[in-house]
Amino acid sequence: MKLSTKGRYGVAAMYDLALHYGQGAISLKSVAQRQGISEHYLEQLMGTLRKAGYVKSVRGAQGGYALTKEPAQISVGDIIRIMEGPIAPVDCLLSDEDASRTFCARVNICVTRGVWAKVRDSITSVLDSITLADLCNEEKRQGDE
Repeated sequence: MKLSTKGRYGVAAMYDLALHYGQGAISLKSVAQRQGISEHYLEQLMGTLRKAGYVKSVRGAQGGYALTKEPAQISVGDIIRIMEGPIAPVDCLLSDEDASRTFCARVNICVTRGVWAKVRDSITSVLDSITLADLCNEEKRQGDE
């Protein structure tokens, strides 16, 4: 399983907003500069995050984006699922709700499916256990060294 730039940059942008949480709206230009992300690409990512209800946009001279929840309430897993979709190393682990997916005919008798489910569960557990607040705290710890 490999994350796309959409997922990685989405986490980086949200982390940047978390670092400035409580300081009002943060301009996309400043986030783009600090994180090394194209401002145009960042606009697209923020649109996705805004639609999901994780950021709000503020118009005007002091405009920009801000988190809608405290950093401790947003996990890396939340962001990855918004940006990338379900966390599943193989299609047969996706829910039946996604009717556009076609699954292997062996889905109900596959011996290795359990392995991929354990991989998915482990990845999900790690991603859901790390919040934006944890990343901010890690930044502070590294700065103190």
